[in-house]
Amino acid sequence: MVLINDFLKLDIRVGTVLEAHDFPEARKPAYKLKIDFGEIGIKKSSAQITALYSKEELVEKQVVAVINFPPRQIATFVSEVLVLGAVAADGKVVLLQPERKCNNGDKIA
Repeated sequence: MVLINDFLKLDIRVGTVLEAHDFPEARKPAYKLKIDFGEIGIKKSSAQITALYSKEELVEKQVVAVINFPPRQIATFVSEVLVLGAVAADGKVVLLQPERKCNNGDKIA
C-alpha cells in the first residue's frame, strides 16, 4: 500500500505540447516532446505514444505529467518529465488529459 504522503510527494501538472518530433534513437517507438508548464517553464519528455497519436495532433494538446522526477537520459535525449497515460491491454498508451482547458502549470490534486 502507498500512503497519502507518498502520493503527495508527486508534483503532477498540466502542460501544453509545443513541439513533437520523431525519436529514431529510442529503443521503442517514441516522440520527443517540448511541453509548456507555464511559470514552471518548458520541459522536454520522451513519450512512447506513437501508436495512437501523430506528431501533428499532439501540438497544442494538453497533457498531464509528473514534473519532479529526476531527469532521465534516453539514448541521445534527456527526458525531464513523465507524461502520463493509461496503458491498454494491447500496450497502446492513451494520454491522460484534463476534461476541460486548464492553465499550463495547474497542479493535479
